[in-house]
Amino acid sequence: MKYKRKKDKDFWLMARTYLHDYMPAVRNMSDKSVETYKQSLQSFLTFLESEKNLKGGDVTFDAFNRSNVKDFIGWLSTNKYAPKTINLKLTAIRSFLKYCGDEDFELRGIYNDVCTIRKVKEEKKPIEYLQSTATKAILDAYDTKTAKHRRNRMLLILLYDTAARVQELADLKVSSLHLDAANPFVTLIGKGRKTRNVPIMKKTIAHLNHYLKEFHPGMNEGPLFYSRFDGVPHPLSTDSISLILKTAADKARKTCADVPPDVHCHLIRKTKAMDLYRNGVPLPFIMQLLGHESMSTTSGFYAFATLEMMSEAMNKAAPAFADNGKIWKEPAIKKLLYSLD
Repeated sequence: MKYKRKKDKDFWLMARTYLHDYMPAVRNMSDKSVETYKQSLQSFLTFLESEKNLKGGDVTFDAFNRSNVKDFIGWLSTNKYAPKTINLKLTAIRSFLKYCGDEDFELRGIYNDVCTIRKVKEEKKPIEYLQSTATKAILDAYDTKTAKHRRNRMLLILLYDTAARVQELADLKVSSLHLDAANPFVTLIGKGRKTRNVPIMKKTIAHLNHYLKEFHPGMNEGPLFYSRFDGVPHPLSTDSISLILKTAADKARKTCADVPPDVHCHLIRKTKAMDLYRNGVPLPFIMQLLGHESMSTTSGFYAFATLEMMSEAMNKAAPAFADNGKIWKEPAIKKLLYSLD
C-alpha cells in the first residue's frame, strides 16, 4: 500500500517541533536565536499568503519548492530588504528543511532543491573600528568620583578587554571571574549557551580587584554589574549597558574628534578584534576570543588589511637602493634608450 503523508498537518507539526523542541533543546540555541529563525519562517508564510494565496491548512511542504523560495527572495528584494537579511532568512529556511529531511527522508529532495539557490551577493565593506585615540577617550570618559561612575568605567574596560557581546557582559556573575588562575580569565556564555574562556590583561585584573572590593566585598555570588532596586542587586540590562556606552561616547566626543557619531557595543567588540589583528595575533586566536564557530565568520569580518598595515608591509618589501642621481642620464643607459637595437 502506498504511503500517504498528511502534508498539511506534517508541516505545522514539524515547524512547531523544530522551533520549540529541536532548536532550544538539541541545538541548544538561545531564545533570541530561536525567535530570529521563527521570524524568518513567518516572513516566508507571509509571502505565501500575500503572493501565492496560501495560508493556514493550505500550506504544505509543497509550498517550499525551489520556485517559491526564489520568488520569496525576489519579493524581499522588492521590499528593500538588505542582502544580508535576505541571506539570513534563506539560511533559516534551509536549516528548517534540513531538519525535516533528517526526520523524514521523503523531504530530503525539497531541502536539496532549495540548497541549489544561490545567496544574494553582499557588498563586502572594510570593518569599522575605533582609532586608538577614540577608544582611550571612551574608556576614560567616566571619572571615579561616584560609585556609579566607577562601575561604568569598569564595565567599559571589561567590554573592550574581553570583546564580549553585550548580552555576554550582562550575564556575567562574580563566579565568571578567575583572577587567581595562573593565567587569569573570564568565562563568557555565548550563543547557544556555549561557554568560552577569555584571558584578560594585567591592568584589567588590577581594576577588577579594586571593583570587587567595593561592589562585592563578600565575594558572594551575584551579577557582576548591577544596580540596586529596593536594596536588592539586579543585573544591568543590555539596554542599560548600551546607554552607558552611548553616554561615554558623547562625553568623549567633546574632547576627541576621532569618536564617531554612532558608537555601539558591537563596535567595541570589532575594535578589540582589529587591535589584536593589527598587532599580529593569528586569526584562529581571534576566532576563539570572539566565540565564532567558523573560521570563515572571523576572516570574513576581520581579515581586512588596513591602509597602515598595507603601507608598512609594502615599505618593508621594497628593496633598498642608493639614490646616486638620475640613472637615465648615465651614458650606458642613454645608449640603450636612444637605440633601435
